[in-house]
Amino acid sequence: MRVRRTLVAAARGVGLAAVSLAGSVLLFSLTLVSLTLLMVGPGWLTTPPVVRLTRRFADHRRAWAHSWTGIRIPADYRPSPGPQPGLPGMAQRCQHVLSDPATWRELLWLLVDMVAGFLTALLPVLLIAFGIEGFVIPVLVWSGVDLGGQTYGFLYASDPVQVALMPVLGAAALAASRFNPKLLALHFRLAAVFLTPPKAELAARVARLTETRHDAVDASAAELRRIERDLHDGAQARLVAMGMDLGTIEALIERDPAKAKELVARARTSSAQALTELRDLVRGIHPPVLAERGLDDAVRALALRMPLPVEVTGRLPGRLEAPVESAAYFSVSELLTNTAKHADAARAWVDLEYADGRLRITVGDDGRGGVVLAPAGGPGQTGTGMPGQAGTHSGLHGLERRLGTFDGILAVSSPAGGPTLVTLEIPCALCSPKTSSC
Repeated sequence: MRVRRTLVAAARGVGLAAVSLAGSVLLFSLTLVSLTLLMVGPGWLTTPPVVRLTRRFADHRRAWAHSWTGIRIPADYRPSPGPQPGLPGMAQRCQHVLSDPATWRELLWLLVDMVAGFLTALLPVLLIAFGIEGFVIPVLVWSGVDLGGQTYGFLYASDPVQVALMPVLGAAALAASRFNPKLLALHFRLAAVFLTPPKAELAARVARLTETRHDAVDASAAELRRIERDLHDGAQARLVAMGMDLGTIEALIERDPAKAKELVARARTSSAQALTELRDLVRGIHPPVLAERGLDDAVRALALRMPLPVEVTGRLPGRLEAPVESAAYFSVSELLTNTAKHADAARAWVDLEYADGRLRITVGDDGRGGVVLAPAGGPGQTGTGMPGQAGTHSGLHGLERRLGTFDGILAVSSPAGGPTLVTLEIPCALCSPKTSSC
C-alpha cells in the first residue's frame, strides 16, 4: 500500500508538472496580451474570457489539492455587480474582473506555477528516478561501460570506491520516496500561498455573513409577528364571530326560525371569508404553486394577478433549492407590486435566467424611472425605494438584505424617464428538473 501511494504521488506529480508548465505559460501569456490590448480596444472583449479560463484552471488545482492531499484552498471571487447605468456590458464585465483582487493573485500565481510549481510537482518522480539511477550506474560501470566523468550526486563514476557507494545512496533516495505524498503536498501549499485571500478579505467576508445572518433572523421574527397579527385580526376573529352566531342559532332555531336562517347565511359568509383569508395567509407564507411547480410557474401565476400587463420570459432548466426559490419569488412579488403602485407604468416584464451557477432575474417597467438606491442608513432618504418612483430611496435595502442571506446582490438601473431595471442575482445549485430536492 505504501509503495502504491508513492508511485501514485509520482504519477500525479508528472501530470501536475505538465499542466503547470503548459497551462500556466499559456494562460499567463494570454492574460498579458489581453491586458496589453486594453489600450487599443480588443482587450475589453478578450480579458473577461481569459480571466474566466484562469479561474477554472485555479479551481481545478483547488479540487486536486483537496482530493489528493486534503489541503483546502479557499476561493473568494467578488460577485458580479449586475448592470450599471452608463456602461456597456463588455466594459462592466472587464471592469469587474480587473477590480477583483483575486484576478491579480491568480496572475502572480501563474508566474510562480510555471517555474516553482513545475519543479515542486516533479520532486516525487525525480526522487524515484534518482534512487534507480544509483543502481543503474554501478551496473553499467561494472559491465565495462566507460561513463567518463559521470557523476551521481557527489559521487564520481571514475572512482571504484565511490561507485560502490552509489547503491547505498540510491537505496536511501528510494527509502525517502515514501514521503512522496508530502512532497506533492508541497506543490499545493505553494499554490495556497498565492491563491488564498488575505485575512482582511476573509474577515470582511465573515462580517458580511454575520450581518446577513442577523438580517435573516430579524426577518424571520418579523414574519412570525405578521402571521400572528394576521391570524388574530383576520381569520381568528371571523371564526370567533361565527362560533357566537352558531350559539345564537342554536337558541333561536325553535322559536325564531327566520332569524336563525339569517344567522346561518351570515355564518356561511363568515366561513367563506375566513377560508379566503387563510388561503391568502398561506400564499403569503409559501405559495402552493411555488412548492408544486417551481419558480417559473409561480412567477407566471403572479404576473397574471398583477393589475398591469406583465410579460415573463426565460425558462429555468430545473428546480432550485426551496429557500432560494422562496426568496426570489417574494422579491419579484414585492418589485411587481411596488411597480404597479408607484411606477405609472403601462407594462412590466420579468426575465428569468440560470447560468454559471447563478440565478439572475431582471424585473423592468416602462414607468417614469429616476430611482436611486441610497446607501443603507444614509442621509436624505425619502420615499420607500419603489421601482419607478423618482428620488433617492432606501426601501430596496430590504430586498438587498433578503438576498444577502444567500450571497445574492441587487442592482438598479433607472434613468429619469425610464425604463427601470432591477436585477437580482443569487449563486445557487440547480436541482433535478423533476424534484426540488438537490
